[in-house]
Amino acid sequence: MKMDQSSYQIKQFSLSGLNGISDQTLKMHLKLYEGYVKETNNLREKTSEFLEDGKVDQEEMPAYSELKRRLGFEYNGMVLHEYYFGNLKRDGGDDPEKGSTFFKMTESDFDSYKNWKTDFIGVGKMRGVGWAICYHDPATGRLSNHWITLHEIGNIAGFNPILVMDVWEHAFLLDYKPAEREKYIEAFFSNIDWDAIEDRLYNSAALTAVKLQMSGPTSNRHKLSLERGGKI
Repeated sequence: MKMDQSSYQIKQFSLSGLNGISDQTLKMHLKLYEGYVKETNNLREKTSEFLEDGKVDQEEMPAYSELKRRLGFEYNGMVLHEYYFGNLKRDGGDDPEKGSTFFKMTESDFDSYKNWKTDFIGVGKMRGVGWAICYHDPATGRLSNHWITLHEIGNIAGFNPILVMDVWEHAFLLDYKPAEREKYIEAFFSNIDWDAIEDRLYNSAALTAVKLQMSGPTSNRHKLSLERGGKI
């Protein structure tokens, strides 16, 4: 059995000059991301070797199992870092425009954007090593905030990441003390690329439209998730 082992490529991000997140931190962080890409490729290659004879023997199972478990960590580490770097930009903004789809959806799902932001920041301040992620559920069109332990524990199956914030200490330790995570979160918000957030939300909402077409008429609440630039 021969598996397709086309390698993942390291993506390039131009992020110098961010507010409150130093170039030194970004250089270190991007190097760490490169390691996840390389290890993901390495583990995919190693696990495929077990399948060359079309089966996994009993004596091979312990090593195979350990590689598979590790792959989830490395895979998610690679993907979440790409989401994280992809929702940052120099001269970003603290908050989205009030007319944006994201802003309107937070008002619908959390009663106000302020409530959504308070909840998201609260997730980011939780004790532990991991991520704060705002997801969009394409089945219902709703937004929700979640804590992800490490890289792979707590991701919601079928939900699409819209805003991703890395709160591992390596994301801010060169700029802030471990107890100053809140200052890093403030800096993170000042660098958000809200256009990227709108694009992710629009793409995820397209899946909502497909599901709704299969299940029945589109409600007003679901129509909101499909809005972009004042159009549906």
